[in-house]
Amino acid sequence: MLNPLIFRAYDIRGIAHKPESGMPVDLTPEAAELIGQGFGTYIIRTYGKKEPEIIVGMDVRLSSPELQKGFIKGLTETGCNVTDMGESTSPLVYYAVHKYDFDGGCNITASHNPKEYNGFKLLGPKAHSICGDELQEVLKLIQNGDFEEGLGQTRTKDDIFNDYLQEVSAKIQLRRKLKVVVDAGNGIAGLFAPELLEKLGCEVIKMYCEPDGNFPNHEANPEDAENLAELAARVVSEKADLGIGFDGDGDRIGIIDELGQHYHSDKTLIPIARDLLKYTPGANIVFDIKSSKVLENDIAKNGGNPVRSKTGHSFIEKTMQDINAPLAGETSGHMFFGKTYYDWYGFDDAMFAAAVILRILADTDAPFSAPFDGLPEVFNTPEIKAHCPDDKKFEHIQKITDHFDSLYDCLTTDGVFINFDKDSWGAIRCSNTTPCMTIRFEAPNKDRLNEIQEIMHEHLGNYPDIDRSWYSSSN
Repeated sequence: MLNPLIFRAYDIRGIAHKPESGMPVDLTPEAAELIGQGFGTYIIRTYGKKEPEIIVGMDVRLSSPELQKGFIKGLTETGCNVTDMGESTSPLVYYAVHKYDFDGGCNITASHNPKEYNGFKLLGPKAHSICGDELQEVLKLIQNGDFEEGLGQTRTKDDIFNDYLQEVSAKIQLRRKLKVVVDAGNGIAGLFAPELLEKLGCEVIKMYCEPDGNFPNHEANPEDAENLAELAARVVSEKADLGIGFDGDGDRIGIIDELGQHYHSDKTLIPIARDLLKYTPGANIVFDIKSSKVLENDIAKNGGNPVRSKTGHSFIEKTMQDINAPLAGETSGHMFFGKTYYDWYGFDDAMFAAAVILRILADTDAPFSAPFDGLPEVFNTPEIKAHCPDDKKFEHIQKITDHFDSLYDCLTTDGVFINFDKDSWGAIRCSNTTPCMTIRFEAPNKDRLNEIQEIMHEHLGNYPDIDRSWYSSSN
């Protein structure tokens, strides 16, 4: 029977059978077949189509080919017809579902998780993310063995990226030639991103663009500045205009400016939001709970409506739809572009985000760092990941939320966002992909930053399951 804990808030993710790691294995080809049967049954019963068309891609992890084979087998056993698009970024699967009107889709990936992991990102029509209660419905079907039966067919489709290239290059043109260094971290984006940027007219210098499921050079996680240290050095040595890092499945982006400085995505979103607001004054712009107040204030200053959302691509997607927002972003590097901004599809796509950022940069002769010169100086932490067991973290976060909400002005949309004062804040929430709490702080000076971290650190001492090694009073 499947481990129910791998059915997380917005995807399925667990330890796979390859490479052998000595860890308890959750995802085998047999497990993938069950997931395929559950998902196929869910699509058939939810959307009322007896032989739905489903498209399936995969990343470059060592376990992906066998998991994909098992998953497709399960789908066809329910009567679904499957299009196998082979190796793909997650956004290319989203694009295919939109573009060709598939009834559903899936990319087999664990994004930036360590190489032992894999997972399934499940989609309904229009690339609607199957998450939360819907994902639990899929799990329930599997637990009950309650599957549709049929004999679906399998085919392949290999022209999707060419269509994507043509559509993106028709929407986005660069006014001047830019020199760009691309670090794909040996993930799937290395097969696609350089070609897109070259088609846009960039000179592209490649780093770790050869796919390798062992991820031998660094974790494919551009949120962490350490992973982009080599990229930063290369940007400076090559005198490049920009460095771009991608995560393991191509839906998250990290930016290095011409000086070798790393940008969290809430900061990168500032020039994009300003660009949007020139064309769409008053637009709603969505960002996650951990984003800087500098972003929030800059959006408002430039005539936009800033909206904080629960973290997670599926939650951001729903918030965008609910309030008709043309743009959204997360500190982790997800960026979403909607119908009224470039007439795009509303999903998160790091390659499209790269194209937009380069277009904005090419429209001026100034360097990428220039728009940030006038921003107020703040001190913030990167996203801190404090280990906490999956079976304890949600119970703990409720108590932590109640504690701080009784003392401060708080937002409790997703964990708790604590306004310690008008310029200082902290946020803590449960990670939906790993056994962790994620924590972030921001303050106008280093002393205040340390003070608010110490407040949180002291309170977390009430929960021995939560790792507190991220902070000491000597910081």
